[in-house]
Amino acid sequence: MWRRLKFLKYALALPLLLAAGFALATFLALNPAEETWRQAVREAGVPRVTDRGGQPLTASYHTRWNTADRRALHDMPDLLVQAFLLSEDKRFYTHGGIDWRARGSALWQNMRARGTVRGASTITEQVVRQLHPRPRTLWSKWVEGFEAARLERHFSKPQILEFYLNQVPYASGRRGVAQAARYYFNRDVDTLTTKETLALAVLVRAPSSYDLYRDPARIDGAILRLARQLQAAGTLDDAALAHLLAQAFELQKPSLPVDAAHLVSYLRRQPAAGSDEDLRSTIDAGLQARVQKIIDDRMRTLKSKNIYNAAALVADHQTGEVLAWVVAGAGNEQAPGGQIDAVTVPRQPGSALKPFLYAAALDRGWTASTMIDDSPYAGAVGAGLHRFRNYSNTFYGRMTLREALGNSLNIPAVRTIHHVGVKNYLQTLHRLGFQSLGRAAEIYDDGLALGNGEVTLLELVSGYAALAAGGVQNPLHVIIDDPAPRERDRIYSEAAATLVGNILSDPHARRLEFGAGSVLNFPLQTAVKTGTSTDYRDAWAVGYNDRYVAGIWMGNLDHKPTDGVTGGTGPALALRSIFSELNRGRVTEKLKISPHLTLRDVCIEDSRDPMRCHMRSEWFMPHAAAEDDNAPPHITAKPRFDIVQPTEGLHMAIDPRVPMDMQHFAFRLSGLAAGQAVEWILNGESLGAASASSSHLWMLRRGQHKLQARVVAEGAEIYASPEISYIVK
Repeated sequence: MWRRLKFLKYALALPLLLAAGFALATFLALNPAEETWRQAVREAGVPRVTDRGGQPLTASYHTRWNTADRRALHDMPDLLVQAFLLSEDKRFYTHGGIDWRARGSALWQNMRARGTVRGASTITEQVVRQLHPRPRTLWSKWVEGFEAARLERHFSKPQILEFYLNQVPYASGRRGVAQAARYYFNRDVDTLTTKETLALAVLVRAPSSYDLYRDPARIDGAILRLARQLQAAGTLDDAALAHLLAQAFELQKPSLPVDAAHLVSYLRRQPAAGSDEDLRSTIDAGLQARVQKIIDDRMRTLKSKNIYNAAALVADHQTGEVLAWVVAGAGNEQAPGGQIDAVTVPRQPGSALKPFLYAAALDRGWTASTMIDDSPYAGAVGAGLHRFRNYSNTFYGRMTLREALGNSLNIPAVRTIHHVGVKNYLQTLHRLGFQSLGRAAEIYDDGLALGNGEVTLLELVSGYAALAAGGVQNPLHVIIDDPAPRERDRIYSEAAATLVGNILSDPHARRLEFGAGSVLNFPLQTAVKTGTSTDYRDAWAVGYNDRYVAGIWMGNLDHKPTDGVTGGTGPALALRSIFSELNRGRVTEKLKISPHLTLRDVCIEDSRDPMRCHMRSEWFMPHAAAEDDNAPPHITAKPRFDIVQPTEGLHMAIDPRVPMDMQHFAFRLSGLAAGQAVEWILNGESLGAASASSSHLWMLRRGQHKLQARVVAEGAEIYASPEISYIVK
């Protein structure tokens, strides 16, 4: 008897223990669905960034949640909502998270079929499955039911249904009905036919089995069954059902999403992006896609040139709105720094900065016919000597400012910065917005004329926009109705800015270095400038017409040199294509010429024969046009006598492998004109009578030396230079 009671005791206790263990295991398996929900809603509810027309720029199909194509429940078509409720969870508004009737019916059907033919998961349980992914087992389904009940105690039915319709998974990483409508039909959910709308409700059951692109007819039976259920429920009438049966799918491959990840990242850092509302950018998604293709195609053409990164920026200089912000290289596994925004990375601009220098020179007394000497020139670099040269290694002698800028010559640019002043020029660049130029003027020195600092593409395009706007700086912006203050600041006179544009759009002005058939000669008047940095590390092309300004940078973000890619051979062709897109379908106008400029005939001296000149028409600055009519028809850059070799503090060394009588150094003086002569004074002693030559060949001698130059004209001294100290070791 005792043994039977003991057995009965254990027999009763065992189920209780098993039940308790099962309950404990269930409790431990539960996740805090409400906390996960709140986190998911926060992640999915990041404010969208759209283009100027409302198209999302943040679409991504490799993230956990759909953050770009969300629709409020009240904005979704009623037929779509009713179709999902009838297809997935017809008692959604009456159960508490678990539909026990549906579970029982599914269990009976599965038993009869001796396999799983129906799951009976409610919409809330499907949301839980998205929040807490688990293996598809009976245990998972058991736990999901409790989490679904908990979720419904914390959140309303409309909230759960809206989350589900925006996050339900489809094929190819799409989530939500809005992305699915774009993926299958390339349209918004509001524009879908009845058959297409019902297809979205059916496709969620098995997106891979019902592949519309592979076999669109396979889904017809399921759609018809759902349509008849909707008819029985009074949602579809007989006419709508008959019309549905006659409809065919209009499948359209989805258009590629706009690649604007770098822009979105930049935009989210702006002060105006601090709110919880969607942010509408100034970007034109269509133009963005076309510019992206142009840059990508050009980069594929240049792939053998060891170049992997590029960026392009397009703006409307009349409004200051950025229309395209393109970064290339992220899709290329070989591209260094694919996650870096090349639009905002400082790089050396080379000659692309020269127009700003010449505009400053025009406002300081020069004009387009000012004569500048393009002859060999050397300048100090520390204790050494740097010999400046032009890209082609050709010296053209005396030439006009128009030709010097048009041909992007280096030595005239160095002489121009002497006229403007390095510090003054740097201050002008800062006013234009070149904040990346953060070093002192003494560090940049003459090299600033040739772009030895580093600037961003955004800064460069913004600077050119100021030239295009007649010398007024209007900072570029990327947010529609940006509340941030944007003060318009006049940097150059209208005369100087428009004259620079006239020069940069003059094919004749650039013929010496670029040839008569240059790629920079655009079909419609466009001011264009290229730039190339040392060792071909950076290639630039920037231009503007009557409405738009655009710039391109190409190079490698790891600073490795390219295989000889220049501004003319790399980005210039892409810039032509971009302006073809910008000019498509609109009436273009010529670049503006300031009414303060005066067109006059001028006689330009022949660089090969100073006694001859050639007549041509030229635009003159107001200060030059107001000069006496008897004055020379061109302006000569004011003579400036300078000892250019040696430079102050220069260190030289005698080569022991070369005989002493064969080691010479050339003293050079700049600014010497016809009828003038120079006498060289070394350590207080004259090296001989004054000579008409601006150079003197001196045999090296060890020691510290002091050199002075005396300039005489008609037997009288007109200039005595300061002494230059140098050392020969």
